[in-house]
Amino acid sequence: MTIQQLKFAITIADEGSMNKAAQKLYTSQPSLTSAVRELEKELGITIFHRSGRGVTLTPDGEEFIIYARSVYSEFTELEQRYSGGAKKTRRKFGVSTQHYSFAVKAFVDMVGQFDTAEYDFAIRETKTKDVIFDVANLRSEIGILYLSSFNRAAITKLLRTGGLSFYHLADCGVYVYLWSGHPLADKEKITFDDLKAYPCLSFEQGESSSFYFAEEILSTAEYTRTIKACDRATMLNLMKGLCGYTLCSGIICEELNGDDYRAVPFDVGDSEENTMEIGYIVRKNTILSRTGRLYIEEIKKYLTDSAVVLKP
Repeated sequence: MTIQQLKFAITIADEGSMNKAAQKLYTSQPSLTSAVRELEKELGITIFHRSGRGVTLTPDGEEFIIYARSVYSEFTELEQRYSGGAKKTRRKFGVSTQHYSFAVKAFVDMVGQFDTAEYDFAIRETKTKDVIFDVANLRSEIGILYLSSFNRAAITKLLRTGGLSFYHLADCGVYVYLWSGHPLADKEKITFDDLKAYPCLSFEQGESSSFYFAEEILSTAEYTRTIKACDRATMLNLMKGLCGYTLCSGIICEELNGDDYRAVPFDVGDSEENTMEIGYIVRKNTILSRTGRLYIEEIKKYLTDSAVVLKP
């Protein structure tokens, strides 16, 4: 097994096509196919299913790619650090998160501590399942998501399967997030009955959509009007244009979202699902990079200053 073979396998998995992978790797498709077959023969497993529509990972292949990414990532970091004599190493860091403005704010503050010539950073606001996938497959070092009494068992099982650990950051109550011009914006508390006349907004979770993947707490409640969106900007526009609302942790960043929106406490009644535990996920037995530690420090700093975080 060679580093080149690992690179080939990872690229094929990412592209979902031998032809596209060959183009990206600047090699011929027959050479790429031959290298992968030799690797599969050596390992005694089939890594890819091949069909007219492209290639997909087998169950053995999915497990192999996770380890391949880990090994290849360590190799490239080692190569960058020690090749080229005294050449300065560019810092690399990625975070995947549910749609939280505080996670973006912390990223902005963390990046501001670095020279722009020294890093290669990425932040991905994405679907819940993709947050987990990105960290499990080393696409991102850290993932940000929440647990509640409803989704905890299902999400924890996925994390365990992916070799991931969840670390607590803060507990928050449930809030209704809406436009400051909304008829309910000045209420001290909002109930389910108050919301019946307005559309409930939620983030689209894709084909594998499940109540357990919802970014909004109380996802199984009965809502008479629902609209799904894919990004925060669209969500904010729908709040303003349609008097829509969404349910959130109440941790909002006016610096990024503006001061035109409100988070009003939600009266959940007798529901046991009344707390959102915000946390971060990483691969098990992983020591955070310096960049990762700085990012978590910035998040903790922001959450500590937030008035809506429940104090122990």
